[in-house]
Amino acid sequence: MLVTGGAGFIGSHLVDALAPGHDVVVFDDFSTGRMENLLGPAGHRIVRGSVTRPSELELACAGAGTVFHLAARPSVPASVADPRGSARVNLDGTLNVLEAARRCDVGKVVFSSSCAVYGDARPPVGETAAPDPKSPYAVQKLAAEHYCRNYHELYGLRTVCLRYFNVFGPRQDPASQYAAVVPVFFRDIARKGRVTVYGDGRQTRDFIFVEDVVRANLLAAMKGSADGQVLNIATGKGTSVNALAREIARLSGKPLSVERAPPRRGDVRHSFAEVGKARRLLGFRPETSLEAGLRAFRSALGR
Repeated sequence: MLVTGGAGFIGSHLVDALAPGHDVVVFDDFSTGRMENLLGPAGHRIVRGSVTRPSELELACAGAGTVFHLAARPSVPASVADPRGSARVNLDGTLNVLEAARRCDVGKVVFSSSCAVYGDARPPVGETAAPDPKSPYAVQKLAAEHYCRNYHELYGLRTVCLRYFNVFGPRQDPASQYAAVVPVFFRDIARKGRVTVYGDGRQTRDFIFVEDVVRANLLAAMKGSADGQVLNIATGKGTSVNALAREIARLSGKPLSVERAPPRRGDVRHSFAEVGKARRLLGFRPETSLEAGLRAFRSALGR
């Protein structure tokens, strides 16, 4: 098994799930991934490399039965600030992974895509909705999905694309300039008792716990029913950013103060999923409620 981006937030949780029963290669350039994320179960080998360098990928792919491709610059604002740099990783990097997998006779590639491809499609959004990407990041993920389908149809490389909605959980880094909202809210409520909300806070997101996303990856690797398909990985429930802030403040035992900032370019207004396809093809159902996931996150922070 090869996990690109395996030292990152989601990737390291996947490595933990795979390591007890498989030979796992973690492939990461450690630009955002952390070595301390890989202190879980033994049974993995770390290869420092970049998906932008095909020769390194091909060496890492040799002998792999499945490639889980999670390496990315997963940030809308970062892609707006540097679309070319973002594309080198998110689009060219995915093509490099597919080509390495083809050359090394890998059995399957499970690609981590994003709900960003839908743009402002009316929720609950299903996989048949017309894509409407609003940012370079979303364009790159959508184009990478097309590459996956091409490699499945042209070369017989089995691929599955998983469109993650808003994943959260332990190891999510609040320090990044482009950090996700859940770790930032926990940090800011603990430190300052207030959070910054972009826009009016009524925008909705479908928050899914990282352990559920890991299960979706494992099911996609094991089951042939989803080969060549694109699947939403989400809960099917929308939560407003305002409601999320209130819940995190409640769990933290802190009063809440909100500072408003202008909406961010490239952000969509409402986003939550229709999840029937993943249930039919993979038997996937999210098992962790938002409250339970936030409690696990808070517990991991030691607060």
